Amino acid sequence: MRRNEVELRREQIEEFRQYLYERENARATIQKYISDIETFFNYLAGEAIVDKQKLLDYKEWLLRRYAVSSANSMLAALNQFLEFLELDFLKVKRIKVQKSLFLQEEKELTREEYRKLVQTALAEGKEQLALCMETIASTGIRISELEFFTVESIRRDYIEIVNKGKYRRIFLPKVLRQKLLFFARKNGIRRGAIFITRTGKKKCRSNIWREMKALKEKAGINGNKIFPHNLRHLFARTYYSITKDLAGLGDLLGHSSLNVTRIYTSNTGKIYQKQLDLLGDIQIKMTT
Repeated sequence: MRRNEVELRREQIEEFRQYLYERENARATIQKYISDIETFFNYLAGEAIVDKQKLLDYKEWLLRRYAVSSANSMLAALNQFLEFLELDFLKVKRIKVQKSLFLQEEKELTREEYRKLVQTALAEGKEQLALCMETIASTGIRISELEFFTVESIRRDYIEIVNKGKYRRIFLPKVLRQKLLFFARKNGIRRGAIFITRTGKKKCRSNIWREMKALKEKAGINGNKIFPHNLRHLFARTYYSITKDLAGLGDLLGHSSLNVTRIYTSNTGKIYQKQLDLLGDIQIKMTT
């Protein structure tokens, strides 16, 4: 091998998985990182020897096939893998993106569209899916945190969540608590997780995402708007519009930085345009 070339082996993926587990990364994070590293090895197509140029080529390959945010996420996983292997000199920079102050209107889920999704799910006989969406939109939890919604925790009025090495309590709106307990009684769920599959396993992110996407045509909603995390954003915007309490919202969402919380409360450019138009009284009128 030439200088600055290294040999990578697929067996290192399992070693990386164990490293992430011992570092106490969330299960979903581990799955995501491993999936991204497998994508990188598939790109190599059996070539074991890599150098910095090979990684830069991979970066360009990602950019041609994925959205920038997804490509950057995959590069972050790759850099973690290289750091684990003590190959920091091979790490690549993420793709620079100019930050936008506004939400993309084509991806913002409105309250009315959210109601349509829930109503469509109920009309299709998918009561559990409707309740999943209501739970996320009413509490602002991450979809991975649905597993903490057990019969026992709902009965005591709050949910204790331990995720990514952090602990917090989620308090339940009274109406949501009643709906969850009614659903459990109706379906004979006496203990344990509320959101489970027909075989008794806990519902996972991919299950819920696919079921939500399947509603798009009957609900008449753009599929780009239908994904679980958008419900968390809807909660954040709704809570902030009523309370104007950014710090409290950050606590509810489990954010360690208010800068992240501000992103969740962003409005679309159309709303800012309306607000600017209201400033008409202080603008100088044009004369002819």
